[in-house]
Amino acid sequence: MKIPMYKSLLLGGLAVVLAGCGSSAPSIVSTPIENIDDRPLKVMDLTEDELKTWGAADLTLDTIPGMSINRAYDEIIKNHKGTTVIVGVVDSGVDIDHEDLKNVIWTNEDEIPGNGIDDDNNGYVDDVHGWNFLGDIVEENMEYTRIYKRLRPKFNGIPASAVDPQDREEFELYRSAKEEYDKEYNETLSMKNQYESILHQLKMAHEAVSDALGKENYTQQELAGLEADTEELQQYQNFLMQVMATIGEEIPESIAQLNEAVEYFSGRLNAHFNLELDARAVLGDDLNDLSDDNYGDNRVAGPDPEKKDAKHGTHVAGIIAAQRDNNIGIQGVAHNVQIMPIRAVPDGDEYDKDIALAIRYAVDNGAKIINTSFGKYFSTHPEWVWDAIKYAAEHDVLIVNAAGNEGIDLDEVMVYPNDQTPDNPVEIADNVITVGALHAVYGSEMIAGFSNYGKENVDVFAPGTQIWSTTPNDEYEFLQGTSMAAPAVAGIAAVIRSFYPKLTAAQVKRVIMESGLSSNARVILGGNPSTTAPFSEISKSGKMVNLYNALIMADKL
Repeated sequence: MKIPMYKSLLLGGLAVVLAGCGSSAPSIVSTPIENIDDRPLKVMDLTEDELKTWGAADLTLDTIPGMSINRAYDEIIKNHKGTTVIVGVVDSGVDIDHEDLKNVIWTNEDEIPGNGIDDDNNGYVDDVHGWNFLGDIVEENMEYTRIYKRLRPKFNGIPASAVDPQDREEFELYRSAKEEYDKEYNETLSMKNQYESILHQLKMAHEAVSDALGKENYTQQELAGLEADTEELQQYQNFLMQVMATIGEEIPESIAQLNEAVEYFSGRLNAHFNLELDARAVLGDDLNDLSDDNYGDNRVAGPDPEKKDAKHGTHVAGIIAAQRDNNIGIQGVAHNVQIMPIRAVPDGDEYDKDIALAIRYAVDNGAKIINTSFGKYFSTHPEWVWDAIKYAAEHDVLIVNAAGNEGIDLDEVMVYPNDQTPDNPVEIADNVITVGALHAVYGSEMIAGFSNYGKENVDVFAPGTQIWSTTPNDEYEFLQGTSMAAPAVAGIAAVIRSFYPKLTAAQVKRVIMESGLSSNARVILGGNPSTTAPFSEISKSGKMVNLYNALIMADKL
Protein backbone atom coordinates (compact mmCIF):
# COMPACT_ATOMS: atom_id res chain seq x y z
CA MET A 1 0.00 0.00 0.00
CA LYS A 2 1.32 3.46 -0.94
CA ILE A 3 1.39 6.46 1.36
CA PRO A 4 0.91 9.47 -0.94
CA MET A 5 1.74 12.03 1.75
CA TYR A 6 5.22 10.64 2.24
CA LYS A 7 5.73 10.02 -1.47
CA SER A 8 4.95 13.63 -2.28
CA LEU A 9 7.24 14.73 0.52
CA LEU A 10 10.13 12.83 -1.03
CA LEU A 11 9.38 14.14 -4.50
CA GLY A 12 9.22 17.70 -3.28
CA GLY A 13 12.40 17.41 -1.27
CA LEU A 14 10.87 19.38 1.62
CA ALA A 15 12.39 19.55 5.06
CA VAL A 16 10.46 17.74 7.74
CA VAL A 17 10.18 19.30 11.18
CA LEU A 18 8.33 16.86 13.35
CA ALA A 19 7.82 16.30 17.04
CA GLY A 20 8.35 12.87 18.55
CA CYS A 21 5.31 10.84 19.50
CA GLY A 22 6.55 10.33 23.05
CA SER A 23 9.42 10.98 25.41
CA SER A 24 11.28 7.90 24.14
CA ALA A 25 11.37 9.10 20.54
CA PRO A 26 13.79 11.68 19.17
CA SER A 27 12.55 14.93 17.66
CA ILE A 28 13.42 14.87 13.99
CA VAL A 29 14.56 17.82 11.92
CA SER A 30 15.81 16.09 8.80
CA THR A 31 15.36 15.88 5.06
CA PRO A 32 14.80 12.41 3.57
CA ILE A 33 17.52 11.03 1.32
CA GLU A 34 16.51 11.17 -2.34
CA ASN A 35 17.82 11.46 -5.90
CA ILE A 36 20.47 8.82 -5.29
CA ASP A 37 21.03 8.24 -9.01
CA ASP A 38 22.67 11.67 -9.14
CA ARG A 39 25.35 10.57 -6.66
CA PRO A 40 28.84 9.54 -7.82
CA LEU A 41 29.59 5.82 -7.76
CA LYS A 42 32.37 4.46 -5.60
CA VAL A 43 34.90 3.12 -8.08
CA MET A 44 37.55 1.86 -5.66
CA ASP A 45 37.36 -1.45 -3.80
CA LEU A 46 36.23 -1.18 -0.21
CA THR A 47 38.90 -1.21 2.47
CA GLU A 48 38.72 -3.98 5.08
CA ASP A 49 37.17 -1.58 7.60
CA GLU A 50 34.62 -0.36 5.03
CA LEU A 51 33.77 -3.94 4.12
CA LYS A 52 33.16 -4.87 7.75
CA THR A 53 30.67 -2.04 8.19
CA TRP A 54 29.31 -1.41 4.70
CA GLY A 55 25.75 -2.33 5.65
CA ALA A 56 25.70 0.69 7.99
CA ALA A 57 27.04 3.12 5.37
CA ASP A 58 25.12 5.91 3.68
CA LEU A 59 24.88 6.00 -0.09
CA THR A 60 24.90 9.79 -0.29
CA LEU A 61 27.78 10.30 2.15
CA ASP A 62 29.89 7.19 1.54
CA THR A 63 28.76 6.17 -2.00
CA ILE A 64 28.18 2.68 -0.55
CA PRO A 65 24.62 1.23 -0.74
CA GLY A 66 24.21 0.62 2.97
CA MET A 67 21.18 1.40 5.13
CA SER A 68 22.32 4.76 6.59
CA ILE A 69 22.57 3.19 10.06
CA ASN A 70 25.46 5.34 11.26
CA ARG A 71 23.88 8.49 9.89
CA ALA A 72 20.59 7.68 11.62
CA TYR A 73 22.34 7.22 14.97
CA ASP A 74 24.50 10.30 14.55
CA GLU A 75 21.84 12.70 13.34
CA ILE A 76 18.51 11.35 14.62
CA ILE A 77 18.76 8.72 17.35
CA LYS A 78 21.77 10.18 19.19
CA ASN A 79 21.34 9.28 22.89
CA HIS A 80 17.66 8.38 22.75
CA LYS A 81 17.02 4.86 23.98
CA GLY A 82 13.41 3.96 23.22
CA THR A 83 11.53 1.00 24.66
CA THR A 84 12.92 -2.53 24.71
CA VAL A 85 11.89 -4.75 21.79
CA ILE A 86 12.12 -8.56 21.77
CA VAL A 87 13.22 -10.12 18.48
CA GLY A 88 12.74 -13.84 17.98
CA VAL A 89 15.50 -15.50 15.95
CA VAL A 90 14.20 -18.77 14.52
CA ASP A 91 17.38 -20.37 13.24
CA SER A 92 20.10 -22.98 13.79
CA GLY A 93 20.78 -21.82 17.35
CA VAL A 94 22.52 -18.88 19.01
CA ASP A 95 25.64 -18.73 21.18
CA ILE A 96 24.08 -16.82 24.06
CA ASP A 97 27.46 -16.54 25.81
CA HIS A 98 29.12 -14.64 22.98
CA GLU A 99 30.90 -11.53 24.23
CA ASP A 100 28.90 -9.27 21.92
CA LEU A 101 25.52 -10.93 22.51
CA LYS A 102 25.38 -12.10 26.12
CA ASN A 103 23.96 -8.78 27.35
CA VAL A 104 21.19 -8.64 24.74
CA ILE A 105 19.75 -12.15 25.18
CA TRP A 106 16.13 -12.45 26.26
CA THR A 107 15.45 -13.97 29.68
CA ASN A 108 12.16 -15.55 30.63
CA GLU A 109 11.62 -13.94 34.03
CA ASP A 110 8.76 -16.33 34.81
CA GLU A 111 11.01 -19.39 34.64
CA ILE A 112 13.29 -20.49 37.50
CA PRO A 113 16.55 -21.70 35.89
CA GLY A 114 17.51 -25.34 36.28
CA ASN A 115 14.73 -26.58 38.54
CA GLY A 116 13.27 -28.97 35.96
CA ILE A 117 9.82 -27.42 36.34
CA ASP A 118 7.66 -25.60 33.82
CA ASP A 119 7.21 -22.63 36.15
CA ASP A 120 5.29 -20.45 33.71
CA ASN A 121 3.13 -23.34 32.46
CA ASN A 122 3.85 -22.61 28.79
CA GLY A 123 4.68 -26.25 28.04
CA TYR A 124 8.46 -25.81 27.94
CA VAL A 125 10.54 -26.77 30.95
CA ASP A 126 13.34 -24.35 31.93
CA ASP A 127 13.01 -22.26 28.77
CA VAL A 128 15.05 -19.49 30.36
CA HIS A 129 16.45 -18.06 27.13
CA GLY A 130 14.31 -19.68 24.43
CA TRP A 131 13.70 -23.19 23.12
CA ASN A 132 15.37 -25.88 21.01
CA PHE A 133 12.74 -27.69 18.94
CA LEU A 134 15.39 -29.94 17.37
CA GLY A 135 16.83 -31.55 20.47
CA ASP A 136 19.99 -33.40 19.40
CA ILE A 137 19.24 -33.16 15.68
CA VAL A 138 21.95 -31.45 13.62
CA GLU A 139 21.92 -33.02 10.15
CA GLU A 140 18.68 -33.62 8.29
CA ASN A 141 17.26 -34.57 4.90
CA MET A 142 16.04 -32.02 2.41
CA GLU A 143 12.24 -31.88 2.34
CA TYR A 144 12.08 -33.39 -1.15
CA THR A 145 14.25 -36.28 0.09
CA ARG A 146 11.79 -36.93 2.90
CA ILE A 147 8.84 -36.79 0.49
CA TYR A 148 10.54 -39.08 -2.03
CA LYS A 149 11.51 -41.52 0.72
CA ARG A 150 7.99 -41.58 2.16
CA LEU A 151 6.15 -42.04 -1.15
CA ARG A 152 8.63 -44.28 -2.96
CA PRO A 153 7.17 -47.55 -1.63
CA LYS A 154 3.76 -46.52 -2.97
CA PHE A 155 4.68 -45.15 -6.40
CA ASN A 156 8.08 -46.49 -7.40
CA GLY A 157 7.94 -48.06 -10.87
CA ILE A 158 4.28 -47.22 -11.42
CA PRO A 159 3.53 -45.37 -14.68
CA ALA A 160 1.36 -42.26 -14.47
CA SER A 161 -1.36 -43.97 -16.49
CA ALA A 162 -1.77 -46.62 -13.78
CA VAL A 163 -2.19 -44.20 -10.88
CA ASP A 164 -5.60 -44.13 -9.24
CA PRO A 165 -7.30 -40.74 -9.82
CA GLN A 166 -7.65 -40.17 -6.09
CA ASP A 167 -3.86 -40.55 -5.75
CA ARG A 168 -3.03 -38.23 -8.65
CA GLU A 169 -2.07 -35.19 -6.54
CA GLU A 170 0.14 -37.29 -4.25
CA PHE A 171 1.74 -38.96 -7.26
CA GLU A 172 2.61 -35.58 -8.80
CA LEU A 173 4.21 -34.57 -5.52
CA TYR A 174 6.22 -37.80 -5.54
CA ARG A 175 7.31 -37.27 -9.13
CA SER A 176 8.43 -33.67 -8.59
CA ALA A 177 10.25 -34.61 -5.37
CA LYS A 178 12.02 -37.50 -7.10
CA GLU A 179 13.01 -35.27 -10.00
CA GLU A 180 14.50 -32.71 -7.63
CA TYR A 181 16.20 -35.40 -5.57
CA ASP A 182 17.80 -37.04 -8.60
CA LYS A 183 19.00 -33.70 -9.97
CA GLU A 184 20.48 -32.45 -6.70
CA TYR A 185 21.99 -35.80 -5.73
CA ASN A 186 23.72 -36.23 -9.09
CA GLU A 187 24.97 -32.66 -9.16
CA THR A 188 26.35 -32.96 -5.65
CA LEU A 189 28.02 -36.29 -6.38
CA SER A 190 29.56 -34.85 -9.54
CA MET A 191 30.89 -31.82 -7.66
CA LYS A 192 32.33 -34.00 -4.92
CA ASN A 193 34.13 -36.20 -7.44
CA GLN A 194 35.40 -33.18 -9.35
CA TYR A 195 36.81 -31.50 -6.27
CA GLU A 196 38.35 -34.75 -5.05
CA SER A 197 40.12 -35.15 -8.39
CA ILE A 198 41.47 -31.60 -8.33
CA LEU A 199 42.52 -32.01 -4.70
CA HIS A 200 44.39 -35.23 -5.50
CA GLN A 201 46.27 -33.57 -8.37
CA LEU A 202 47.04 -30.50 -6.29
CA LYS A 203 48.38 -32.52 -3.38
CA MET A 204 50.68 -34.56 -5.61
CA ALA A 205 51.99 -31.48 -7.40
CA HIS A 206 52.45 -29.56 -4.16
CA GLU A 207 54.32 -32.41 -2.48
CA ALA A 208 56.74 -32.75 -5.41
CA VAL A 209 57.38 -28.99 -5.70
CA SER A 210 57.72 -28.57 -1.92
CA ASP A 211 60.41 -31.28 -1.89
CA ALA A 212 62.22 -29.60 -4.80
CA LEU A 213 62.10 -26.14 -3.22
CA GLY A 214 62.66 -27.35 0.31
CA LYS A 215 59.72 -25.41 1.70
CA GLU A 216 55.97 -25.86 2.21
CA ASN A 217 54.98 -22.27 1.45
CA TYR A 218 56.34 -20.59 -1.64
CA THR A 219 55.54 -17.53 -3.73
CA GLN A 220 54.67 -17.39 -7.41
CA GLN A 221 58.12 -15.98 -8.05
CA GLU A 222 59.80 -18.86 -6.22
CA LEU A 223 57.65 -21.35 -8.09
CA ALA A 224 58.48 -19.72 -11.43
CA GLY A 225 62.20 -19.82 -10.59
CA LEU A 226 62.20 -23.56 -9.90
CA GLU A 227 64.48 -25.42 -12.33
CA ALA A 228 62.40 -28.51 -13.06
CA ASP A 229 64.79 -31.32 -13.95
CA THR A 230 62.14 -33.84 -14.99
CA GLU A 231 59.15 -33.68 -17.30
CA GLU A 232 56.83 -34.67 -14.44
CA LEU A 233 58.12 -31.90 -12.17
CA GLN A 234 57.76 -29.41 -15.03
CA GLN A 235 54.12 -30.46 -15.45
CA TYR A 236 53.55 -30.03 -11.71
CA GLN A 237 55.20 -26.61 -11.84
CA ASN A 238 53.00 -25.45 -14.74
CA PHE A 239 49.89 -26.78 -13.05
CA LEU A 240 50.64 -24.95 -9.79
CA MET A 241 51.49 -21.75 -11.67
CA GLN A 242 48.02 -21.85 -13.23
CA VAL A 243 46.42 -22.46 -9.84
CA MET A 244 48.25 -19.58 -8.15
CA ALA A 245 47.59 -17.22 -11.05
CA THR A 246 43.89 -18.07 -11.00
CA ILE A 247 43.21 -18.21 -7.27
CA GLY A 248 45.85 -15.76 -6.11
CA GLU A 249 46.78 -17.51 -2.90
CA GLU A 250 49.31 -19.96 -1.51
CA ILE A 251 48.84 -23.62 -2.39
CA PRO A 252 48.38 -24.88 1.22
CA GLU A 253 45.45 -22.48 1.54
CA SER A 254 44.00 -23.76 -1.73
CA ILE A 255 44.32 -27.34 -0.48
CA ALA A 256 42.54 -26.39 2.74
CA GLN A 257 39.69 -24.80 0.81
CA LEU A 258 39.37 -27.81 -1.48
CA ASN A 259 39.24 -30.07 1.58
CA GLU A 260 36.39 -27.94 2.93
CA ALA A 261 34.57 -28.22 -0.39
CA VAL A 262 34.91 -32.01 -0.43
CA GLU A 263 33.68 -32.18 3.17
CA TYR A 264 30.71 -29.97 2.29
CA PHE A 265 29.57 -32.08 -0.67
CA SER A 266 30.26 -35.30 1.23
CA GLY A 267 28.18 -33.97 4.10
CA ARG A 268 25.29 -33.25 1.76
CA LEU A 269 25.42 -36.79 0.39
CA ASN A 270 25.55 -38.26 3.89
CA ALA A 271 22.72 -36.17 5.27
CA HIS A 272 20.63 -34.15 2.82
CA PHE A 273 20.18 -37.04 0.35
CA ASN A 274 20.60 -40.03 2.67
CA LEU A 275 17.52 -42.19 2.22
CA GLU A 276 18.45 -44.24 5.28
CA LEU A 277 18.68 -41.28 7.66
CA ASP A 278 15.96 -41.03 10.30
CA ALA A 279 17.20 -38.08 12.34
CA ARG A 280 13.75 -37.27 13.70
CA ALA A 281 13.53 -40.54 15.63
CA VAL A 282 15.47 -39.05 18.56
CA LEU A 283 12.62 -36.63 19.30
CA GLY A 284 9.87 -39.24 19.36
CA ASP A 285 7.08 -36.87 18.35
CA ASP A 286 4.32 -37.39 15.81
CA LEU A 287 5.29 -35.28 12.80
CA ASN A 288 1.71 -35.21 11.55
CA ASP A 289 0.25 -33.93 14.82
CA LEU A 290 0.86 -30.26 15.55
CA SER A 291 -0.62 -30.64 19.03
CA ASP A 292 2.12 -33.15 19.95
CA ASP A 293 4.45 -30.35 21.04
CA ASN A 294 6.11 -31.81 24.12
CA TYR A 295 9.57 -32.27 22.66
CA GLY A 296 12.93 -30.51 22.47
CA ASP A 297 14.95 -28.85 25.24
CA ASN A 298 16.35 -25.51 26.36
CA ARG A 299 19.81 -25.79 24.74
CA VAL A 300 19.35 -22.90 22.34
CA ALA A 301 22.88 -23.26 20.91
CA GLY A 302 22.26 -26.92 20.08
CA PRO A 303 23.88 -30.14 21.31
CA ASP A 304 27.46 -29.46 20.15
CA PRO A 305 29.68 -28.22 23.05
CA GLU A 306 31.77 -26.35 20.47
CA LYS A 307 28.59 -24.62 19.19
CA LYS A 308 29.69 -25.03 15.55
CA ASP A 309 26.14 -25.68 14.43
CA ALA A 310 25.00 -22.35 15.88
CA LYS A 311 27.13 -20.28 13.48
CA HIS A 312 24.27 -19.21 11.21
CA GLY A 313 21.92 -18.18 14.01
CA THR A 314 24.68 -16.44 15.96
CA HIS A 315 25.64 -14.45 12.86
CA VAL A 316 22.01 -13.46 12.31
CA ALA A 317 21.60 -12.39 15.94
CA GLY A 318 24.72 -10.23 15.75
CA ILE A 319 23.48 -8.41 12.67
CA ILE A 320 20.28 -7.51 14.49
CA ALA A 321 21.55 -6.60 17.92
CA ALA A 322 25.25 -7.09 18.71
CA GLN A 323 25.82 -4.71 21.61
CA ARG A 324 26.56 -1.24 20.28
CA ASP A 325 28.02 0.38 23.40
CA ASN A 326 30.54 -2.18 24.72
CA ASN A 327 33.52 -1.10 22.58
CA ILE A 328 34.15 -4.66 21.40
CA GLY A 329 33.25 -6.65 18.32
CA ILE A 330 30.63 -5.10 16.07
CA GLN A 331 27.61 -2.85 16.32
CA GLY A 332 24.26 -4.44 15.57
CA VAL A 333 21.62 -2.48 13.71
CA ALA A 334 19.41 -2.05 16.78
CA HIS A 335 20.06 -1.08 20.36
CA ASN A 336 17.75 -1.76 23.30
CA VAL A 337 16.81 -5.15 21.83
CA GLN A 338 16.54 -8.58 23.40
CA ILE A 339 17.25 -11.60 21.20
CA MET A 340 15.01 -14.64 21.78
CA PRO A 341 16.80 -17.70 20.32
CA ILE A 342 14.56 -20.46 18.98
CA ARG A 343 16.39 -23.40 17.43
CA ALA A 344 14.31 -24.98 14.65
CA VAL A 345 16.52 -25.02 11.53
CA PRO A 346 18.85 -28.03 11.06
CA ASP A 347 21.59 -28.64 8.52
CA GLY A 348 19.08 -29.62 5.87
CA ASP A 349 15.46 -28.58 5.48
CA GLU A 350 13.39 -27.47 8.45
CA TYR A 351 10.16 -29.20 9.42
CA ASP A 352 6.91 -27.26 9.05
CA LYS A 353 5.86 -28.39 12.49
CA ASP A 354 8.94 -26.96 14.18
CA ILE A 355 8.63 -23.65 12.33
CA ALA A 356 4.94 -23.27 13.14
CA LEU A 357 5.56 -23.98 16.82
CA ALA A 358 8.63 -21.73 16.87
CA ILE A 359 6.65 -18.77 15.51
CA ARG A 360 3.91 -19.37 18.05
CA TYR A 361 6.48 -19.68 20.85
CA ALA A 362 8.00 -16.33 19.93
CA VAL A 363 4.59 -14.66 19.77
CA ASP A 364 3.39 -16.13 23.06
CA ASN A 365 6.56 -15.03 24.86
CA GLY A 366 6.52 -11.41 23.83
CA ALA A 367 8.47 -11.10 20.60
CA LYS A 368 7.32 -8.17 18.44
CA ILE A 369 9.56 -9.14 15.51
CA ILE A 370 10.55 -12.61 14.27
CA ASN A 371 13.45 -13.21 11.89
CA THR A 372 13.12 -16.23 9.58
CA SER A 373 16.37 -16.66 7.64
CA PHE A 374 15.57 -20.00 6.04
CA GLY A 375 13.42 -21.47 3.29
CA LYS A 376 12.67 -24.46 1.09
CA TYR A 377 10.82 -25.30 -2.10
CA PHE A 378 8.80 -28.28 -0.90
CA SER A 379 6.43 -28.38 2.07
CA THR A 380 4.24 -31.09 3.57
CA HIS A 381 2.22 -28.97 6.01
CA PRO A 382 2.38 -25.39 4.72
CA GLU A 383 -0.99 -24.64 6.28
CA TRP A 384 0.56 -24.99 9.75
CA VAL A 385 3.10 -22.28 8.99
CA TRP A 386 0.52 -20.05 7.29
CA ASP A 387 -1.72 -20.36 10.35
CA ALA A 388 1.24 -19.42 12.54
CA ILE A 389 1.90 -16.37 10.37
CA LYS A 390 -1.75 -15.35 10.76
CA TYR A 391 -1.44 -15.97 14.51
CA ALA A 392 1.52 -13.60 14.59
CA ALA A 393 -0.47 -11.02 12.63
CA GLU A 394 -3.34 -11.27 15.09
CA HIS A 395 -0.87 -10.47 17.88
CA ASP A 396 0.79 -7.59 16.00
CA VAL A 397 4.09 -9.37 15.37
CA LEU A 398 6.18 -8.57 12.29
CA ILE A 399 7.94 -11.45 10.48
CA VAL A 400 11.06 -10.60 8.47
CA ASN A 401 11.77 -13.34 5.96
CA ALA A 402 14.77 -14.15 3.74
CA ALA A 403 13.94 -14.37 0.03
CA GLY A 404 16.35 -17.25 -0.72
CA ASN A 405 19.64 -17.75 -2.51
CA GLU A 406 18.97 -19.45 -5.83
CA GLY A 407 18.93 -16.33 -8.01
CA ILE A 408 15.39 -17.03 -9.24
CA ASP A 409 12.13 -15.12 -9.70
CA LEU A 410 9.82 -15.97 -6.80
CA ASP A 411 6.86 -14.79 -8.85
CA GLU A 412 7.37 -17.99 -10.82
CA VAL A 413 8.59 -20.45 -8.15
CA MET A 414 6.94 -21.15 -4.80
CA VAL A 415 9.14 -20.88 -1.72
CA TYR A 416 8.23 -21.72 1.89
CA PRO A 417 7.61 -19.85 4.08
CA ASN A 418 6.02 -16.92 2.31
CA ASP A 419 2.83 -14.93 2.73
CA GLN A 420 1.66 -15.43 -0.86
CA THR A 421 2.12 -17.75 -3.82
CA PRO A 422 3.00 -17.26 -7.51
CA ASP A 423 -0.58 -18.26 -8.38
CA ASN A 424 -2.19 -15.94 -5.84
CA PRO A 425 -0.36 -12.67 -5.11
CA VAL A 426 -2.90 -11.76 -2.41
CA GLU A 427 -1.06 -11.86 0.93
CA ILE A 428 -2.44 -14.15 3.60
CA ALA A 429 -1.53 -11.52 6.20
CA ASP A 430 0.00 -8.05 6.27
CA ASN A 431 2.82 -8.78 8.72
CA VAL A 432 5.48 -10.48 6.56
CA ILE A 433 8.26 -8.60 4.79
CA THR A 434 10.47 -10.65 2.43
CA VAL A 435 14.00 -9.42 1.82
CA GLY A 436 16.42 -9.83 -1.09
CA ALA A 437 20.17 -9.21 -0.87
CA LEU A 438 22.21 -6.24 -2.04
CA HIS A 439 25.87 -6.24 -3.03
CA ALA A 440 28.25 -3.52 -1.81
CA VAL A 441 28.69 -2.00 -5.28
CA TYR A 442 26.05 0.52 -6.31
CA GLY A 443 24.90 0.32 -9.91
CA SER A 444 24.20 -2.56 -12.27
CA GLU A 445 25.87 -5.11 -9.97
CA MET A 446 24.19 -4.09 -6.73
CA ILE A 447 21.90 -7.15 -6.57
CA ALA A 448 23.72 -10.14 -5.09
CA GLY A 449 24.16 -12.79 -7.78
CA PHE A 450 22.58 -15.43 -5.55
CA SER A 451 19.58 -13.37 -4.43
CA ASN A 452 16.04 -14.31 -5.34
CA TYR A 453 13.79 -11.51 -6.51
CA GLY A 454 10.17 -10.92 -7.58
CA LYS A 455 7.90 -7.98 -8.26
CA GLU A 456 5.15 -9.53 -6.11
CA ASN A 457 6.92 -11.97 -3.79
CA VAL A 458 9.96 -9.97 -2.63
CA ASP A 459 9.28 -6.72 -0.77
CA VAL A 460 12.62 -4.93 -0.37
CA PHE A 461 16.38 -5.33 -0.68
CA ALA A 462 19.06 -4.92 2.01
CA PRO A 463 22.82 -5.62 2.37
CA GLY A 464 23.54 -9.34 2.12
CA THR A 465 27.04 -9.99 0.72
CA GLN A 466 30.20 -10.23 2.81
CA ILE A 467 28.53 -9.29 6.08
CA TRP A 468 30.80 -9.21 9.14
CA SER A 469 29.07 -10.46 12.28
CA THR A 470 29.28 -12.63 15.37
CA THR A 471 30.02 -16.36 15.24
CA PRO A 472 30.27 -18.83 18.15
CA ASN A 473 32.94 -18.69 20.84
CA ASP A 474 33.56 -14.93 20.70
CA GLU A 475 34.57 -14.99 17.06
CA TYR A 476 33.50 -12.97 14.01
CA GLU A 477 33.23 -13.90 10.35
CA PHE A 478 32.07 -12.79 6.92
CA LEU A 479 28.97 -14.64 5.71
CA GLN A 480 26.56 -13.83 2.93
CA GLY A 481 23.06 -14.63 1.77
CA THR A 482 19.56 -13.29 2.00
CA SER A 483 19.88 -14.84 5.47
CA MET A 484 22.05 -11.82 6.29
CA ALA A 485 19.80 -9.29 4.54
CA ALA A 486 16.70 -10.29 6.52
CA PRO A 487 18.17 -9.62 10.00
CA ALA A 488 19.43 -6.23 8.79
CA VAL A 489 15.78 -5.35 8.13
CA ALA A 490 14.68 -7.01 11.38
CA GLY A 491 17.10 -4.68 13.15
CA ILE A 492 15.60 -1.65 11.42
CA ALA A 493 12.12 -2.83 12.34
CA ALA A 494 13.26 -3.15 15.96
CA VAL A 495 14.54 0.43 15.98
CA ILE A 496 11.23 1.68 14.61
CA ARG A 497 9.17 -0.34 17.09
CA SER A 498 11.42 0.82 19.91
CA PHE A 499 10.83 4.53 19.25
CA TYR A 500 7.30 4.27 17.85
CA PRO A 501 5.65 1.38 19.75
CA LYS A 502 2.17 2.51 18.76
CA LEU A 503 2.81 1.67 15.12
CA THR A 504 1.37 -1.72 14.17
CA ALA A 505 3.37 -4.48 12.50
CA ALA A 506 1.63 -3.67 9.22
CA GLN A 507 2.51 0.01 9.58
CA VAL A 508 6.15 -0.82 10.32
CA LYS A 509 6.22 -2.95 7.18
CA ARG A 510 4.79 -0.06 5.16
CA VAL A 511 7.29 2.37 6.63
CA ILE A 512 10.23 0.12 5.73
CA MET A 513 8.96 -0.44 2.19
CA GLU A 514 7.85 3.10 1.39
CA SER A 515 10.80 4.94 2.96
CA GLY A 516 13.52 3.02 1.15
CA LEU A 517 15.73 4.37 -1.61
CA SER A 518 14.64 3.87 -5.20
CA SER A 519 16.94 3.76 -8.21
CA ASN A 520 16.66 3.97 -11.97
CA ALA A 521 19.53 1.51 -12.37
CA ARG A 522 19.11 -1.58 -14.53
CA VAL A 523 20.52 -4.47 -12.52
CA ILE A 524 21.94 -7.91 -13.25
CA LEU A 525 19.85 -10.79 -11.89
CA GLY A 526 20.98 -14.26 -10.88
CA GLY A 527 24.60 -13.32 -11.55
CA ASN A 528 23.92 -13.54 -15.28
CA PRO A 529 24.87 -10.37 -17.21
CA SER A 530 22.41 -11.31 -19.95
CA THR A 531 19.51 -11.19 -17.49
CA THR A 532 18.72 -7.67 -16.36
CA ALA A 533 15.75 -5.64 -15.17
CA PRO A 534 15.09 -2.20 -13.70
CA PHE A 535 15.77 -2.23 -9.96
CA SER A 536 12.31 -0.77 -9.46
CA GLU A 537 10.72 -3.87 -11.02
CA ILE A 538 12.30 -6.70 -9.01
CA SER A 539 10.52 -6.15 -5.70
CA LYS A 540 7.14 -4.91 -4.60
CA SER A 541 8.52 -1.65 -3.22
CA GLY A 542 11.27 -1.24 -5.80
CA LYS A 543 13.48 0.02 -3.00
CA MET A 544 16.46 -0.68 -0.77
CA VAL A 545 15.92 -0.31 2.97
CA ASN A 546 17.09 2.87 4.69
CA LEU A 547 16.89 3.49 8.46
CA TYR A 548 17.38 7.25 8.18
CA ASN A 549 14.35 7.69 5.93
CA ALA A 550 12.34 5.11 7.88
CA LEU A 551 12.64 7.08 11.11
CA ILE A 552 11.52 10.27 9.38
CA MET A 553 8.47 8.54 7.98
CA ALA A 554 7.68 6.69 11.22
CA ASP A 555 7.74 10.01 13.06
CA LYS A 556 5.32 11.47 10.52
CA LEU A 557 2.90 8.59 10.97
